[in-house]
Amino acid sequence: MNDTDSGTDVGSDTGEDGGDAGNELQLINATMTSLDPVQASDTASSEVTTQIFDGLLNWVDGGVPVEARLAADYSVSDDFLTYTFELKEGVTYHNGDEVTAQDFVYAWERLAASPNSQAPSDILSAVNIAHEETDDGSYVPGTLQMEAVDDYTFEFTLAAPFASATQVMANNQFAVYPKGIVGDIEGYDGEIDQGTFASDNPIGAGPFEFEEWQSGTEATVLAYDDYHGSGPEVDGIHWQIIADPSARFNYAMNQNADMFAIPTSQFSASSYTIDRTDEQGRQRGTYEARNGETLSATGVPTLNYNYIGFNMPAVPKPVRQALAHAMNQQTIAQQVFKNRAVPAYHTMSPNIYPGGAEAYDQHAEENYPYGYNQTDLEGARQVMEEAGYGPNNRYELDWLQYQSSTWLSVANTLRDKLTNAYIDMQIEQAPFSTLLERVRALNVEAFTLAWIVPWAAPDAFVKHLDASRSDPTDGPVEMYADWPNDSEAAQNAVEAWERIENNPLANDENTQIRNEAAIAMEEANWEDVANLPVYHEIEQRFRYDHVDVDAFGSGGSYKQKHDTTTLDR
Repeated sequence: MNDTDSGTDVGSDTGEDGGDAGNELQLINATMTSLDPVQASDTASSEVTTQIFDGLLNWVDGGVPVEARLAADYSVSDDFLTYTFELKEGVTYHNGDEVTAQDFVYAWERLAASPNSQAPSDILSAVNIAHEETDDGSYVPGTLQMEAVDDYTFEFTLAAPFASATQVMANNQFAVYPKGIVGDIEGYDGEIDQGTFASDNPIGAGPFEFEEWQSGTEATVLAYDDYHGSGPEVDGIHWQIIADPSARFNYAMNQNADMFAIPTSQFSASSYTIDRTDEQGRQRGTYEARNGETLSATGVPTLNYNYIGFNMPAVPKPVRQALAHAMNQQTIAQQVFKNRAVPAYHTMSPNIYPGGAEAYDQHAEENYPYGYNQTDLEGARQVMEEAGYGPNNRYELDWLQYQSSTWLSVANTLRDKLTNAYIDMQIEQAPFSTLLERVRALNVEAFTLAWIVPWAAPDAFVKHLDASRSDPTDGPVEMYADWPNDSEAAQNAVEAWERIENNPLANDENTQIRNEAAIAMEEANWEDVANLPVYHEIEQRFRYDHVDVDAFGSGGSYKQKHDTTTLDR
């Protein structure tokens, strides 16, 4: 199928112009796996569970700060350990039952203890509600320190303060549903089996109630008339599930989707105009589409960074530094990713860096040691020559990447440059699962990976620069570098992380200490090149003029509820 094939592609199967969609929001989604909040770990599934379920708090339009949703009010104790939430009264699930505090006790216990939970660490480690563990570190079911004080008061206690606790609790995994509906934890028989709840009858208290999901084909939710919040303004949401990028694009160009992404292969940078960048670093502009329509466009640097990682004991420091000198992050963002990414010099994304995007750029421009927005081949040659390499003593570097045409373009460009710095790079592509298996076994030299972080704060990024937790062959880690701890930079990183952990309070003093320590960890990474940041992906969303929707935030569009979205076809 080619770009212009409109007679046989998926986009022509449901009408040429989407004119019969009425007041139903038409979207495109990828393959979904589950609609059980504790099991839906992929963004495609989470985009749908965001609409069906509500929790105590909410990422407003997918951004921060988070705000109350089912909570009428809440308070935190002076020691930042005990959280007390007062629930809205009279809120109902889609089956008519009232939401109570007992439901939260049940739902959060499932997150921690259900064999179907894909994110028990979110409640046991990240938020870290106090609980008991066995000798091998496993959670003892039923020991989370939380209780329903009464029908509308939910209280829990953390094992240690955590400044970003409310952000993590606003994620979909912490959503609520009727007590005892699934019997996959101790003490509950269940009204329906977990498979039915996850695919055929997910019952939440969100703005939309489940209608249908045909795996691999489509999913639909309908407006819940008794929703406790504002709206919904649309009658429902329909997702067409399309895996092929060209088919997705053609479906959108036939105006069968109201909002959508454009695959990089189909994206024309010359058709994209950025009119302004708002205070959150979001690009706002227009896109001249292939079908003649002028689309409204939003681009948001989300909570991610993509990087080149190293098995540090296997790759000498001068070689790692030479790669950093040869890398031109700005050129890669502009030419390879067509300005759909911003150059990365830190692990922290620009909108999360202390002081924001302007401070991010200033710190990198003034301090990055390998050439800011430029290729420094002279510096690459010099560091290699000082280490004894030269025309007759070249270094052979094995590069492993997942199967990606964009990363292959980066690798080829870098390989060609490094030949001038006495480095011969061999490129290998592998399925992502194979790459991850080899990285975790340290059966690799250089590799490509990305981190998508779960909350919008510096520590969520720089925890991946903790040298003391970097050997993937020795239990759970935060990075895959096996960073030798005997270097000064490694010790600086370890000590900075300890300062972050020792100052966890959500006050100005502790926040300042954490911010300064996070920058120190970035600079330690610069020195030893444990990993080499390349770019921060910009998530773009395009929409036709008949759609009125707020811009989404750094958490991503999949976290945005559509209760206030309107259509004027």
